[in-house]
This record gives sequence, structure tokens and C-alpha cells, in this order.
Amino acid sequence: MMTKVNMTKSTAPLTSVAKTVSGSGMDRKVSTKVSPIKKWLSFALIIIIVVFAVYMIASKSTGKVLSVDNSRIVVSKVTSGIFEDFIPIRGRVTPAKTVYLDAIEGGRVEKILVEDGANLIAGNLIVELSNASLQLSVLGNETRVAEQLNNMRSIELNLEQNRLQHKRNIVDIKHQIKLLTRQVNRGQSLIETGAINKTKLEDSEDTLTWYKDRLALTLESQQSDARMQGEQLAFLKDTSSRLESNLAISRQNLDNMNVKAPVAGTLSGFNVEVGQSIARGERLGQIDTPNDYKLTAFIDEFYLGRVDIGQTASYQNYSLVIAKVYPQVQNGQFEVDFKFIGEQPKGIRRGQTIQIKLTLGDASEAMLIPNGAFFQDTGGKWMFVVNPNGTEAVKRNVRLGRRNHQFIEVIEGLELGEQVVTSPYSSYQDMQRLNFN
Repeated sequence: MMTKVNMTKSTAPLTSVAKTVSGSGMDRKVSTKVSPIKKWLSFALIIIIVVFAVYMIASKSTGKVLSVDNSRIVVSKVTSGIFEDFIPIRGRVTPAKTVYLDAIEGGRVEKILVEDGANLIAGNLIVELSNASLQLSVLGNETRVAEQLNNMRSIELNLEQNRLQHKRNIVDIKHQIKLLTRQVNRGQSLIETGAINKTKLEDSEDTLTWYKDRLALTLESQQSDARMQGEQLAFLKDTSSRLESNLAISRQNLDNMNVKAPVAGTLSGFNVEVGQSIARGERLGQIDTPNDYKLTAFIDEFYLGRVDIGQTASYQNYSLVIAKVYPQVQNGQFEVDFKFIGEQPKGIRRGQTIQIKLTLGDASEAMLIPNGAFFQDTGGKWMFVVNPNGTEAVKRNVRLGRRNHQFIEVIEGLELGEQVVTSPYSSYQDMQRLNFN
């Protein structure tokens, strides 16, 4: 049989428990105290909580923070100096003038007389082509022109014969009119004496009238024939002129089968073989003017609004000027042509690249920072500015101006002597502060 034991928890306070102690004859009061170690631990915990809260508040107010290794960044100082407004450009040497050789008429390559790279003078024969169709066309045009000329000569001959025949007829008619006029006049005087009868006189008068009418018709016929034959002759002459022009063009095209150098210079891009078929208009090569060059360069589109014809550049001790600007932008760049002012450098060759300095503006005093990769990430609108202790860098809005390959002009937002981060910002785009370690 199990006995149930009820246990009651004492609710008496720990600090005031009084009981009678037997054996000693004395009553004692027991009290509990907090140890110094516990007090120190509680105090330290409170301090940690406060510090953490302050840190969180400070972090929240200063934005995102990133700890970075200061060996991975470049820190530069804001200085004062002379800003030279220029950009370095890599220019390619090209001929100042190029004449292209294109096949006016297609044909087969029969003979090659020079090699690529040859120095030519104007009129030098380069290559001979053949075209059977063109040759037949020339022969056909020559035949048509010859026939037309023969027709024209026949008409001219007929016209001359008709003119002479009309002239003879007119002379004969006028002679008859003269004789009949004299006869009629003499008959009128004789009829009064009765030497001739009136009927004979009337016959003579009728004959005279007939000859006069015939003369008028002959003159009219002469004029009509001359007009019609003249118009026909003019038409034939015009046709012959056109045929002769076509013939001249055909002969010129046939002559162009012998490709000649139009100007003096160096032949380049010439790569044809005997037996090769060349189409009409096909590029055969080009002739570059000797010892006369220009520079062709590609410039970042960032400078498109600051580059114009007439601006100067330099290569060593030689001066250049922008001769042409191509406004089309391709792959973030636009093309510019430079020409030398005065003497050209000796020894430069076609296709060679040289470093030139393009002046954009006058040199002036300015606050400067070194040109760095940060500009590509910020566009020059903000930077990380290092604090005086060099332990951190805080994001700050700035305004930057002109730049060259060495320096960027500071307009506002920075003070002389301050230090800024000029290395790439690609990993810090969203950060407000960088802690260095």
C-alpha cells in the first residue's frame, strides 16, 4: 500500500528567514548578497548593447558600407596646376590622294605589264584586256556610220544634180521667154501693117504666157525640192553625228581595255592574273600619290561636339590640321582626317600608325585629379573622398570638367589637398562608404 505524500513549497522570503537554532543557545538572521562579478558582467552587457545600438544607428544613417583592402585601390591627391586641353590620338598614315582603277568594260586579262607596288607615271600601260563583243560592236558601228555617210553623199549628189537640172531648165525657159517677148513685140507692130495675121500673134502670146507659167512652176519646184532634200540631208547629218559619237565611245571603250595609269603614283591593291575575267566596274587597284600623306584617326564619341575642321594637332615637331570630320558614329567612335601643315615627316609609310596630340582648347590654371578608371563608372558625377585619417572614403557628389589622358579638371565638390579614390568603382556602385583595412 502506497502512502501519498503532500509536499508544500515554501513561500517565505529568502532575505528574512528566521528560525530557532537549538544547541547553541543563540538566534541568527541569514541574508543573501549579489557578488561583484555578477555586477560587472551586467554592466558590461549593458555597455555592449548600447555600443551595438549606436553602431547600427550610425550605419543606417551613413548608408551601405564595404570593407576593402587598401592595396586594391588607388588614392590620388587633388592638386593645382596647368591643365592642357588635349587628347592623344593614334592616327593611321594614308595617301593624301588616291585614284581608283576600275574596269570601264569587262573583259579577259590578256597581259599584265606591271606588278603591285610599282611606281608609275601618267600613261603607263598596266594591263591589257580583251572583249570580243565590244570589238564586234565597234565594227558594227563603223559599218553603220559608213552606210550613213554613203547615203548622205548620195543625197547631196542628187540634190546637186537636181539643182543643176532646175538651173538649166530655168535658163532655157528664160531664153524662150526672151525670144517670145521679142517676137510678140515685133508682131504687134507688124499686125498694123498687115504683114502678119492676128491668129499667129495670138499663138505667140499664148506660148509666151505658157513659158512664164512654166518658169514660175519650175522656180517653185526648185525651192520645194531644195527644202525637202535639205531637211533630209540635215536628218542624215544628225544621224551620222550620233552614230559617229557612238562609234567614238565604242572605240574609247575598246581603247580602255588597255588600262593605263591616269596619274603618277604608286600602284597598290593590284592583284589580277592572266586569263581572269573582269566584270564591268570591277576594282582593279588604286594609285596613291607619292610622298604626300594624311592621317586618319578614330576618336571617342565623347569628343564629337568638341572636334571640328580647322583644329590643330601635332606630331613631334610637325603640325597638322583637321581637314574633314565624318559625323557617323560606329562602335562609339567617329573618323577624322588630318593633313600636314607645311613639311611632312620623312620616312613615314602608308599603313603606319603614329601618336598625335589633338588640341581642344587653351591651357589654363585649374584644380586637377589624375585621370582614372573611376570616370567610366561615375561619369564624373561623384567620387569616394578619403577622410583625413585615411581610414575610410565617403561618397560625395562632384562636378568635373575637361579631361585629357593625364588629368581631369575639378570644377566643384573637392578641395585642394583632399584625397580621392581614382581606381575602378565597378564593385562599389551601391556603396556610400568604404572602410580601409
